[in-house]
Amino acid sequence: MTPMPAKLTEDPTRAAHVIFNLDAAARNLRRIREVVPQAKIMAVIKANAYGHGMLRIARALAEADAFAVARTDEGLALRAGGVKQRIAVLQGFVNADELQAHAAAELEPVIHSDWQVDLLETTHVSRPLHLWLKLDTGMHRLGILPHEFHDLRRRVQTCSAVIHPIPIMSHLANADDLGDGFTEQQLRLFRDVTENVACESSIGNSAGLFAWDDARTEWVRPGISIYGVSPFPDRTGADEGLDPVMTFKTRLISLKEVPAGTPVGYASTWICPHPTRLGVAAVGYGDGYPRLARAGTPLLVRGQRIPLVGRVSMDMITLDLTACPDAQVGDIITLWGDGLPIEEIASHAGTIPYDLLCGITPRVQVIEQHRPVE
Repeated sequence: MTPMPAKLTEDPTRAAHVIFNLDAAARNLRRIREVVPQAKIMAVIKANAYGHGMLRIARALAEADAFAVARTDEGLALRAGGVKQRIAVLQGFVNADELQAHAAAELEPVIHSDWQVDLLETTHVSRPLHLWLKLDTGMHRLGILPHEFHDLRRRVQTCSAVIHPIPIMSHLANADDLGDGFTEQQLRLFRDVTENVACESSIGNSAGLFAWDDARTEWVRPGISIYGVSPFPDRTGADEGLDPVMTFKTRLISLKEVPAGTPVGYASTWICPHPTRLGVAAVGYGDGYPRLARAGTPLLVRGQRIPLVGRVSMDMITLDLTACPDAQVGDIITLWGDGLPIEEIASHAGTIPYDLLCGITPRVQVIEQHRPVE
């Protein structure tokens, strides 16, 4: 008789897992309202809400005035999930079929190119559209150049399928650098082009709304700050009064004592400088832990900071637990989040928090929490 395969115990913390504190997301939204009480908030939840789960975060942010996504399919997924708020699509539509889908689902496309205006003029849609015009104030990614803006705006205004007034947005390139004068140039250009236009506007991203008074217009578009992360280098979310929504954890699966001079990991890039209590944790770049995290990157074991040593593998990392003699196999390890700022881990890995948040892979187990932040 063929034996039945063993059944795993359903313990989501037995390997790499992320905990999403949805109360923290709601609190971060309230914190942003404290900073810009006069503005409406369009929470940016593109790219699966920066790795947090688009529908999960939309439901946690029920008090948001609107949401922003990058692409049409993201907006349609929100509507299919029952989201009722306004939804702006930052890349707008790319063809007539997507334009029709915007109208049918009451999505709000961002118009950034003349070919989109051509489609508006020649495509019959099922219902009138709310839309946004995007002005390129200097980032030179998407947006209508200033000298072309008013002509294209007049064309859009004559389209029968467009609901008036038409709000205007732009995007700040360097708002996270408080000493960079380019942000002032962008804000000044935005004011100059729109000063005689009677409509709502939006230019403040997370860094803009926290640091630049002139970016606090009728609408702000926070992204990274919603998730409890600072938009500024060398600062953490806690410095802005924000709390991390994502905490990434795993378990310790091996311990051994090795002598000084022992090489550790692929390519033997780290050599034990002293007799070492070496630990192995069940996480690696196959889960989204950054492969380029350097030796010395901190992790939390029993509330104590412990350094990463050796190269990050696909499924495992190694730790120097010499300074934590009480650590035992089975201990939970915090990789980033509650108690260990993701900004710090990103710095050790030579990247940015956005990259880490978006990089969590499908095999990582998910736990939702509704835990009030003290």
